[in-house]
Amino acid sequence: MALGPDFRRLWGAYAVSELGTALAMGALPLIATLALKSPVLQVSLLSALAGVAGAALAVPLGPWIEFRRKRPVMIGADLLRFAALASLPAAAVLDRLTYTQLCLVAVAQAVGGIVFNAASGAHLKALVPAAGRGDANARLEATFWTASSVGPPLGGVLISWLGATATVAADSVTFLLSALGIRRLRAPEPPPPVRSPAPRWRELTAGWQYILTHADLRGLYFNSLVFSGCVMATMPLLAVLMLRDLGFQPWQYGLALGGPCIGGVLGALLIRPLTRRYGEHRMLLTFGAARALWLGFLPLAGAGVAGLVIITGAQLALLICSGAFNPTFATYRMAATDDNHMSRVMSAWSISSQLCRPLFVVAGGLVAAATSARTALAVLAVLVLTSVVLLPWRAVRPRVAVPAGR
Repeated sequence: MALGPDFRRLWGAYAVSELGTALAMGALPLIATLALKSPVLQVSLLSALAGVAGAALAVPLGPWIEFRRKRPVMIGADLLRFAALASLPAAAVLDRLTYTQLCLVAVAQAVGGIVFNAASGAHLKALVPAAGRGDANARLEATFWTASSVGPPLGGVLISWLGATATVAADSVTFLLSALGIRRLRAPEPPPPVRSPAPRWRELTAGWQYILTHADLRGLYFNSLVFSGCVMATMPLLAVLMLRDLGFQPWQYGLALGGPCIGGVLGALLIRPLTRRYGEHRMLLTFGAARALWLGFLPLAGAGVAGLVIITGAQLALLICSGAFNPTFATYRMAATDDNHMSRVMSAWSISSQLCRPLFVVAGGLVAAATSARTALAVLAVLVLTSVVLLPWRAVRPRVAVPAGR
């Protein structure tokens, strides 16, 4: 179905901010390494600690987002990220750049991302009719993977030509353009849910309560935490396996990780005709199970061309399945969540992911230290496979609405 001009404006804003983020991917660690000469430990802790701190700070914002109009919140989150990133090149010009500022910017980025996602999920549900949500989510997913495919190589060129701080400045402008794009939306935004009296702790935990008392959402929640945590934990382990144990060159490592991103685009394009033919629930289960198969090939890879083909092929298949699963899942989550809890559910989901991923990375590193990178990858692959049982294998049942404020 036609999604209308407002969705196209929103889609354009999303595309430009995702491209900017992909262009500047890795720029903060580069600034810490090259400009500030920070120790390796500080560089390693920059993203992990900022993500955890950002998630903790975002916890009280769920109810605040829920009971406000979403477009001003989205614009505010974009402006926060614009101001935070723009402060880095300004400080560099004044020779006032510090590691502490880098950490604060990283935290602001994490908070802004969680707030934006929580508001945008509820906003998209209100903007797009139910029949068009699968198509809308598929387009956004394809855009994300397109930016992830072309952004990092272009960002590498920009960083080599202009430097990391100038690339961050370009990224900051994309958030400003995103805010302007959201500002151009024409359709009136529906009023937010009405706040009802409830204890503060109940408001703060309402997103998690909703998820954990909904049988299908609960399973998908834990499935997503295990899957995303294991995938994140494979990244440093795969670097060790390829670059140290198997002797691949850095360009081969970059090819194995960057090239398969096109699979996300293919999956997002594939899911639309398949869903029309076979139905959303069947596609949710099919690709939810299929995406869990491919990590098991990574520890089987050896040196040489054959090993590179196995790793690249497994990554490609993983991202095709993920690119198809993610918009289907996002559409289902919208349908399964009542309007009075949408932002809090989105916020709880994002916060949990931010907190769990570093734990999986650390756990994977500990297993690798005690055994080997190959063994740790095998353990993660088995764990992902077991998470398939958490998918909603029975027919999806309607959710009984929960009163607002609970």
